[in-house]
Amino acid sequence: MIKSSITIITAGMVGGILSFGLTSIIKPKNLIKTEETNRQMRSAKSENTTTSSNRQFTPVLMPTFESNISFTMAAEKTVNSVVHVTTIYEPESSQHPFSEFFYGSGPATQIATGSGVIISDDGYIVTNNHVVDGADKIEITLNNERTYEATLIGKDPNTDLALIKISENNLPFINFGNSDAVKIGEWVLAIGNPFNLTSTVTAGIVSAKARNINILQRRNGTNDFPLESFIQTDAAVNPGNSGGALVSATGNLIGINTAIASQTGSYTGYSFAIPSNIVKKVTEDLLEYGIVQRAFIGVSIQNVNQQVANEYKLPNLKGVMVNGITKDGAAKSAGIQVNDVILKVGTIEVNDVPELQEQIGSFRPGEKASITIRRGSEIKYLTIVLRNKEGSTAKIKKEDISKTTAHGASFKGLSPQELKSLKINNGVKISSITSGKLRNVGITNGFIITKIDKLPVTNPEAVAKLLKSKKGGILVEGIYPNGAKGYFGFGL
Repeated sequence: MIKSSITIITAGMVGGILSFGLTSIIKPKNLIKTEETNRQMRSAKSENTTTSSNRQFTPVLMPTFESNISFTMAAEKTVNSVVHVTTIYEPESSQHPFSEFFYGSGPATQIATGSGVIISDDGYIVTNNHVVDGADKIEITLNNERTYEATLIGKDPNTDLALIKISENNLPFINFGNSDAVKIGEWVLAIGNPFNLTSTVTAGIVSAKARNINILQRRNGTNDFPLESFIQTDAAVNPGNSGGALVSATGNLIGINTAIASQTGSYTGYSFAIPSNIVKKVTEDLLEYGIVQRAFIGVSIQNVNQQVANEYKLPNLKGVMVNGITKDGAAKSAGIQVNDVILKVGTIEVNDVPELQEQIGSFRPGEKASITIRRGSEIKYLTIVLRNKEGSTAKIKKEDISKTTAHGASFKGLSPQELKSLKINNGVKISSITSGKLRNVGITNGFIITKIDKLPVTNPEAVAKLLKSKKGGILVEGIYPNGAKGYFGFGL
């Protein structure tokens, strides 16, 4: 018996030996007109057509792809704006000068590849965070084979997006489309570099919107509010497509390809893209602020299913139900209550949790959003002033973040209650961790640092400053949330 399982994986980078099959380009074929179709088309010339039972009917004309789709035009418009991304990862240097003599050469330099999309003529390129994360060097190859070294401008693991730049002008770029306007069943093109096959174009339709596949939570290993509301398509996407473009039939950018659902590791039917409206907002934030300005509504929510609708006597399954309110949060200040059903943000309907998160994610702290809610039998219209994760309307500054980060990790203090429950007198918690020295030695998210080089630590700023200034060997001691102790010695 064959056990069936579907794994969600990144549409990731290609590195090492290719182990997956090649992808052929999918081109739509004209619908074949059957004799019945031809008969109906001929019948359409008459105003009335009568069957043997004298009943009148209106014939249905079968559409053809030529009437409304031009893949050729869309591909020509966009293919030169999709680039080949090569990332280089240098091995860590040996801590012992005679290591290679006794044990042989160390790990070799690693190279991986993905895709990126030019979004401005002066060299700004958007790609996936997982394509460039931790890279020592990023190289960009244009469709004309010219190669450039890229600079990392900023990244956002919570959306799996990164912004990089090359020094060049007059580059072909893709215009942003409105992903909110994308319809299920709409034809789209996926453009990227699967298996190092540059400028590969595949076609498919939008299969679903606002998909949450929990891949960012697993990839980050953090509780730092990942935002997933993917566009699902059946356009063929494979390793190497990550960071490439999902474009409409008119040649506008409507998504960045990031993951596939697969039983084999290669494409088997469905792929997922970050909506362009999220991409546009994140890249604008990275350019203006250096970090993403994430807005929060201050509620816990759930989908409205039939059971919920029956329990609360709702007339339909539309909207998202509020089942909790954050104290002193934006929702509470706006008058939102538990058991309210959020129906719209602005003019956009929200019928599940990812849709609501996507719409709120398009705002910055301090901005106002119009919210339509159902409360019992009433429809109410509220204006809410959104806040950051700290509960204020202020924009978060990059320099403030840098004070509590070091070597790929972010730190935060512990409350008296947390210290008491862990039975410790001091400590600083790792609130998120990505690539860097700390993760490389096995330190994970949630680990609580109690001592550095035998000295107790009490606040995040001190830990970040100490780790940034340290040279040579260092000893980190701490405790996990389950009470297990951890000791890590490494070089900086």
